[in-house]
Amino acid sequence: MSENVQIAIGIVILVVVFILTRIVIMRKMQKAAARLIQDLEKQGAVDTMSAVELPYAKPNVLRVGLRDYRAKALEYLVSEGVIGQTEGGKYYLLATRGPGR
Repeated sequence: MSENVQIAIGIVILVVVFILTRIVIMRKMQKAAARLIQDLEKQGAVDTMSAVELPYAKPNVLRVGLRDYRAKALEYLVSEGVIGQTEGGKYYLLATRGPGR
């Protein structure tokens, strides 16, 4: 096999690995976001008066173990207007989940 073909195959493999890692991270973020919404629904946090503190919203200084996507998913859901945040650092659902979601 020529050197050019080997380089091309290597580049293709790198691109495929990059895309696969992005897909895996996206799925983990989606699962974390769904768990966040379920957690807030279970706790009844549907407005500012019933807002709750989430322990994983605070940065963990001693990060040991696997990566926790809940904090990043929470940040995304707040920016997208699905979850609201009070001035005191508590969280609540802004939008209710409809059927099929």
